[in-house]
Order: sequence, then structure tokens, then C-alpha cells
Amino acid sequence: MPLSKLNFKPGINKEETDYANEGGWVDGDKIRFRKGRVEKIGGWEKLSSDTLIGSARALHSWISLGGNKYLGIGTTNKYYIEEGGTYNDVTPVRKTTTNAATFAATNGSSTLTVTDSAHGAVNGDFVTFSSAVSLGGNVIASVLNQEYQITLVTGTNTYEITAKDTSGDTVTANSSDSGNGGSSTDAVYLANSGLDVYVQSTGWGVGPWGAGAWGSSTALSDTNQLRLWTHDNYGEDLIINPRAGGIFRWVENNGVSTRAVDLSTTSGANLVPTKGLQVITSETDRHLIVLGADPISSGSRTGTIDPMLVAFSDQENPLEFEPLATNTAGSLRLSSGSSIVGGIKARQEILIWTDTSLYSMNFIGPPLTFAINLINEGAGLIGPKAAANSPKGVFYMSKKGFYFYNGSVQKLPCSVQDYVFSDLDESQAYKCFAGLNEEFSEVWFFYPSVTDNETEISRYVIYNYEENSWSIGSLERYSWLSAGVLDKPLAAGEESTTKRIYEHEKGFNNDESAMDGVFVESADIDIADGDRFVFLKRILPDILFVNDTGTSQNPAINVVVKRRDFNNQTLATDSTTQITASSTFGSLRSRARQFVLRFESDDDNTDSDRKNYKWRLGSTRVEVQPSGRR
Repeated sequence: MPLSKLNFKPGINKEETDYANEGGWVDGDKIRFRKGRVEKIGGWEKLSSDTLIGSARALHSWISLGGNKYLGIGTTNKYYIEEGGTYNDVTPVRKTTTNAATFAATNGSSTLTVTDSAHGAVNGDFVTFSSAVSLGGNVIASVLNQEYQITLVTGTNTYEITAKDTSGDTVTANSSDSGNGGSSTDAVYLANSGLDVYVQSTGWGVGPWGAGAWGSSTALSDTNQLRLWTHDNYGEDLIINPRAGGIFRWVENNGVSTRAVDLSTTSGANLVPTKGLQVITSETDRHLIVLGADPISSGSRTGTIDPMLVAFSDQENPLEFEPLATNTAGSLRLSSGSSIVGGIKARQEILIWTDTSLYSMNFIGPPLTFAINLINEGAGLIGPKAAANSPKGVFYMSKKGFYFYNGSVQKLPCSVQDYVFSDLDESQAYKCFAGLNEEFSEVWFFYPSVTDNETEISRYVIYNYEENSWSIGSLERYSWLSAGVLDKPLAAGEESTTKRIYEHEKGFNNDESAMDGVFVESADIDIADGDRFVFLKRILPDILFVNDTGTSQNPAINVVVKRRDFNNQTLATDSTTQITASSTFGSLRSRARQFVLRFESDDDNTDSDRKNYKWRLGSTRVEVQPSGRR
């Protein structure tokens, strides 16, 4: 019987009908296109056995002058610096009270009510108590004198915590717990926690324009915003900013056991913004830039964010923000849009997006210091982290599609655009982010899916900028960091509710388990114009299996044949054949006008044969023969 070679076009295409996309691919998961061929993506392994509190939506790495490698991690609740596999809590202290906190317990309950005047805490905040004494029963001093997460704020002066021992096990009060912890209890409150779900009813632009504070019915606050940290180095030190919150500095010389401190209250600070939407360091000219800073009025910062204001420090001095004739500090206000969404350092310029437009910021020297030019209107950034810088230029995601900037803005032709944006959960679009995977010339865009209905990021779309192809898939991730200081890309995710950081493109597994659900599916295949039935007898595979451990395995994938006789007819699964490294052919024996081939990992194979390998498709051949018109 005659053999037909099937060579498919690279990339997933969901803009055409399955029949019009003949010779292409229509669906896939956890696959990429490399040199025009389909292969399984690389795996991931957890970076450390340490875990995180909160979803990590910001990652940043750098090397100190002493050669120490650091990773900054901003989560919903805390900020960590990783060194040597240990996650060190450097979250800034918001408030300290002395001899002020007291406790009240109820017999048979693990809930403790804490009284501390004007505590300023919100649900989910962290507080550490010291110098407390036993309440008289089960709630002893060691139970009280440790860090707690506040479960419920019940008033301006009160909140609740759940009593625990030093190992984390819940402690239940008894009838003897009648004390209050003594009169010498101190409380140290960390920076307020932020939201893990975007709330559209808060923040700038809600309600009628001009209501309340400038342009706002609800003032921007780090507690009413989706918690997104930004961070950048100023020399060896790290500048960090929780969106709509304060500006903080972690000093490398002080070590990972010390916390970041408020830059505006540091000795020598002059008119440092007390709030901002993002921090960026202009590396060549050594200015600290705050996007969405609170303005200066009557010789002080207002404490209320102007979402279109860009403030910058004096050159070589991140503590000096007062504009003077003798320095280069100053501010500029953007005009196109309603709020700055995000910014990124590109080639010799800083790109700043509002919700509607793109600006370029360039250092020009005194007296103006910086020039800001409007590049594009109509294609703003969908979320603060939705842009990635590549060797080719900057790729970003807007509310209208995917774009590329390299001196000018171009919209990327996208073969999965309608599929992605019709599935995008717009209520959580601020969570969208982009990441560079330079080893494979890819930009990954992650987004929350309406179909998955999780309010969390669950899907991705990959653009290969060298081969101009697109692929799609499902994967829950919160942030991405390109390879650089670390050899592999990093991404934040979750394992059975445990928050972790993963190294990607490392091995071929899902951490310590085999990777499930890997597949690619073709468009409809027919002979001539599809006017005849075809008998599909067998498939001759051209599949490369790659093992990364050198162990003896018998990996396999399944080839699934689906069929239909008319374009609008529902596909029916006809047959499945297993292909191994030693298979010469697979029997199919299907008859129809149109066929679909689906290549998928054999998830039913033994675990020992499923782990540690990837597969790559070559030129598949099938044995077919005409089988009449009826």
C-alpha cells in the first residue's frame, strides 16, 4: 500500500477551522515547536525544600560584589531573600508597640483576642510578641512569644489569632487561662499583607472622575490592591516596593538576617516618596525612579498616590528627591491614560506603560535630567508584569493582543489570539505576566482562564520569536524570572497548597513526578478534496525519545486516531496505538473521509518508564488507500 508522509506546519492555529488548517496543529499542552518540530517542554524542580507564605508574584536575582547570589521573592504576605536554598524573611517592620498588647482566652477555644491600641493591622498580617507571660493554663509564655498571622481584625484596637505551640500545633485554652499575658508584652508588626485576588471596586479611577481624592473614589493603598512587589538593585542593595505602598531598602552589608527599612525615614532622606506603584533604577546614570509617586505639596509628600507621576532622585543619591538647581532630582507627569500600569528597562531607555499608552524615558542630563516621549496610544499594558525584554526587543500583552517594541510598536500576528482573549478572566487580568525563556527563543505569557474558573493563573501561551510560532498549555504559575544569575528560568507555583519556587527547563519531570497531559493534535487530514473515504491502515512513527538520566527505560507515547465524514460532525475516537522506541509501526485500521492524529504521552505507562524523558516528532508516515465514495 502507498505511504504518505505527514509534515505539519509549526505552531498551534486556532484562528482557522480545523479543515481549513489542513497540515497544521489545532491543540496541544506542554509542548513547544523547535526547528519546526513538536517536542515536549522541559521539566521543573523545586529550587529549595523551604516553602513560602503567600503567592510569589515577583522574582529578582543579582550578585553582590563579594560573589553572593541572591534571589528576591515578593509574596502576598512577605518579602524574602533566598541565599543558599534558604528563604530569609526580610519583610519591613510597619509598627512596634511597647508594653501595650494584652490577650484574652476562652475555655475550650484556640482563638485568642489581642488588644493593642491603634494596631493598624489587616487580615493576614504578621505580628511577633515578646516578653509575654503565661495566661495561667495551656497558653504558656512560649505559646505567646512567637510570630502569628492575624486571622481576623475585629476592631481598631483588637484582632484575633489562633494559639499554637512552637511546632505549629494548635493549642486550646482551659479554665485556668485567665491572665492577659502581663503588662510588658511588646508587639512588632510587619508591613501590611496585600490581596491575592484583584478587586475591581478599589483603587484609582473607581466611580465618577474627580470624586474624593484626585481621580479616585477609593484611595490607592497597598492593602486594597493585588499585592505585586517591584524591586531593583541600587548597587548591592535592593530597593523594594509593594504596589501602592512604601519604598524600602535592604542593605546587603547587613546580611540576610536584617529586614528592609523604609527609605523615607532613613537618616538623610529628603522628600523620598512615601508611596509608589513601581521602583526602577536607571543603571547608567544612577537615579532611583518611582512610578506613580505621591507628589510634593507645601514642602512634604502628600501620602496620596498620583498614578501618572514619575519621580526620580538625585544622581548617585537615592535619598534625595527634592528638585533643586544644584541636583538632578525631579518629576514628570504623563498625560495619556489614567494610571501607570508598569515599566521595564530596555536598551538605553525605560519603557513605561499606562492603561492606554506606551512612553519611552531617556536620560538627557541637566537641567531636565530625563525626557519622556509618547511612543504609542491604544495599546497599553494588561498588567504590571506583562512585558518581557528579549534580545530582539520587548514583547508585551495588552487588553487587545500581543505586541512587540523595538523602536516602534507592532502588533504580533497571533494564531491563537481569539482563543486566549475569549478565555481570559478579565476580572483578574492584572495577574497576567510575561517571561523570557531565551534558551528556546520563547516568550511565555501566563493568564487566568475563565474556563478553569479559579481566579488564578492557570494557562500560558508561548511565542517563539525566531520561528514565529505559537503554542498553548495549562500550568499554574504566579511569576517568572529569566535565566541569568541563575542558570535556569525560575517560576513561582504551588504544590498541594504549598507555595514554592521552581527551576524550569531542568529535567523532563513535574518536580519529582512524571509530567502528565502532554499532547499535540492535528487538524483534519484527507485525500484530494475529501470526496472519498480513506482506509487508514497503520502509522510508521518517526519519534525521538531522549533520556536525561542514562537509565534503561521503555518510554512510549500513544497515537490516537479520530475520524469524521463531514466538517461539522463531532470527532469520534476510533483507535489508539502505543509507540515505543523500538516500534516499527502501529496498527490503526480506521475508515472515514477525514482523520485527526493526536500524539500524547502514555500516562498509563509504568511510572519508571514515564519519568526522565522527552519525545520529539519527526516526519510521520501513514499507510492509506482510497476506499470508495460511500
